[in-house]
Amino acid sequence: MPDPEPPIFRVLPRQVDSTIAAALRAWLPGKSWSQVRGLLEGRRVMLSGNICVDPARRLRLSDVVKILPNPAPAPPKAEDVRIRFLDAHVVVVEKPSGMTTTRHAEERGWPARRRQIQPTLDELLPGILARIEKRKGKGPPPPVRAVHRLDRDTSGLIVFARSVTAERHLMQQFRRHTTHRRYLAVVRGNVAAQTISTRLVRDRGDGRRGSTRLPEVGKVAVTHVRPVERLGPYTLIECRLETGRTHQIRIHLSERGHPLCGEKVYAQPLFGAATPEESGAPRLALHAAELGFEHPVTGEPMRFEMPLPDDLSAFLDTLRKACGAPRPRRRS
Repeated sequence: MPDPEPPIFRVLPRQVDSTIAAALRAWLPGKSWSQVRGLLEGRRVMLSGNICVDPARRLRLSDVVKILPNPAPAPPKAEDVRIRFLDAHVVVVEKPSGMTTTRHAEERGWPARRRQIQPTLDELLPGILARIEKRKGKGPPPPVRAVHRLDRDTSGLIVFARSVTAERHLMQQFRRHTTHRRYLAVVRGNVAAQTISTRLVRDRGDGRRGSTRLPEVGKVAVTHVRPVERLGPYTLIECRLETGRTHQIRIHLSERGHPLCGEKVYAQPLFGAATPEESGAPRLALHAAELGFEHPVTGEPMRFEMPLPDDLSAFLDTLRKACGAPRPRRRS
């Protein structure tokens, strides 16, 4: 007998702004408060695609809550973050999957104890850099400044500014789309080379981001897609970003009928049911493989590459074995 599907709950209007702990008590009447907290602390509660361990997290109408049958893997720690380049102005980092880049706006006022439950990359970096630069006795390390972001489950290269001057110049490069960003993704279906250009809005009609056909509404988003390897019913693709909107790659591919393997938010179209996810992806199959920019102070061209991490590399090998495809001599 197949394992039963984990329970899924959708937030009702009367539950908006309730804590997730209170909502779980209502959805699971047989559970005590301590048992509900145990589910959260045990990493068995998923909130809109992300593990939630904070009982005080407030709910939105668009949120979906899932109870997992087993605990999710532990989140990455400071020692899982690798520094690729560091000077007085910028730091380039290999971000592991499972770590949020920065706090959401509604979380920035949280007390330190609450933030420490699941620290973000920009919160961990000052301490990491202080140890590298041996700042003992020199006061608290200065904060880093985010100029772009990667989704929580996306791995790959990201740059932070370390000064106001560097932040201003890097932000200009991202606004002018002069940076170089190449992603690798595994998607469902047979994908052809194409350029996808749409206008993205925050709410497509069901609380999720998406494209609109209304002129002068939303922000222009352009993704250049090229197939790299056919893997039976799946395709390894590369995406080069001309713009960098929130969830751009995930939205564009899903709207073309090719959701990313491991996709939990955009796999369901605005009208209609989601196609079951059967790829076996260990997480969202998206990786920021290349990053290029101009150094904000020296003007030197900077270019970095990062191979696929072990989890996605093993996932690709599994797909190759399933369809009888040979393993490439050189990893992407």
